[in-house]
Amino acid sequence: MELLMFMFVTVIPLISDGLIVKGPSGPLVAPLGSSVVLPCSVDELLSVEGLEVEWRKTGSETLVHLYQDGESRAEAQQQDYHNRAHFFTEEIQHKNFSLRLDDLRAEDEGLYKCTVYSQQESGETVVQIKVDNVERLLVSGSSRSISASVGEDVTLNCSVDSHIPPEDFEEVSWKKIDEDIQVLLYQNNEAHSSNERYIDRVELFTAEIPKGNFSLRLKSIRTEDKGVYMCEVFAGGLSANATVVLEQLGFSASHIMVLILCISASGSALLLCCLIYCRSPTKGLFGQQTYGQYFYLGSSVVLPCHVDECLLKKKLKVEWRRKDTKTLVHLYEDGESRSEKQHQDYQDRARFFTDDIEHGNFSLCLDNLRAEDAGEYICKVHSDLFTVTRTAETSLEPRNSK
Repeated sequence: MELLMFMFVTVIPLISDGLIVKGPSGPLVAPLGSSVVLPCSVDELLSVEGLEVEWRKTGSETLVHLYQDGESRAEAQQQDYHNRAHFFTEEIQHKNFSLRLDDLRAEDEGLYKCTVYSQQESGETVVQIKVDNVERLLVSGSSRSISASVGEDVTLNCSVDSHIPPEDFEEVSWKKIDEDIQVLLYQNNEAHSSNERYIDRVELFTAEIPKGNFSLRLKSIRTEDKGVYMCEVFAGGLSANATVVLEQLGFSASHIMVLILCISASGSALLLCCLIYCRSPTKGLFGQQTYGQYFYLGSSVVLPCHVDECLLKKKLKVEWRRKDTKTLVHLYEDGESRSEKQHQDYQDRARFFTDDIEHGNFSLCLDNLRAEDAGEYICKVHSDLFTVTRTAETSLEPRNSK
């Protein structure tokens, strides 16, 4: 197996002035060029008033990130960490002060201190990052948050560098880390969820697992699904993770209108209510915006696009195109995929999940990714029946695995 430099992350809990600040008990593994979450949390709920959280690299005392006066102060952080160090501001209410560091570099090696100040108390924890040579395990997700509305389906991306043989995957765990909930566990070639909230609502794309694609489909999302999700992969004695943030959940205007009408409706009015819901120009396409999605050369990725089942008619047409060149990546028309019409660069590389089309899933799987695949893609849905045209956009960014 190819060797690559990795980062080992060790968290050392400290007690200072009575406030206990904690992190996980064991080391984490993070490859160069990937992202890693540096844990920092407390047990007691702290008042937001006067709360300050400071992340510094010890020795040089470089300011990595600062939360102060109710907001992240990006202008105060050292330039090397601009657009690389991200604080989960919305997780403060859950006593979580963790930091995500993207695009890890060799010079990131060292000790990082998370200091929490709350009124008369303070405490800190130290995260140590070391560089070592081990067999590589590269996991990528989405670098930017995903937006969606209640009731929609979303795809949370997680892919492993394709050099890993399928038989080496020991375990893949999806967790909602802001609430410490196990969402789904893949083990012994089986995936299941033991948490009541997610039973029958989460699944992997089974056919994609041998290719290292462990993206999670979350169905009929609810307001409580909002938060930070982590995909952690264990293979060949190694582990690595990637995070995805699901945010901006809410009811669309059509949902609210339908709710009001249906409460007061009865008989034929109820039927009219349902027709309005399906005919609504803002309804029909579950199109989350997933910008800044990283990928590794040679790997696979899922570009999400879901259609309400009320639009699954014979006249439905779904196009995936490059936004810049308008190149046709893949086409669904007249009740079937029309691969003969796609651009030759995507022949045998771009495909739909045929078995999922009946459920309105028109997500695109793009295999054997190349550097020139970087860019923005649009899923456009046309329905002659309801005259609906909506788009969902995804952008891909290459990440160097060397």
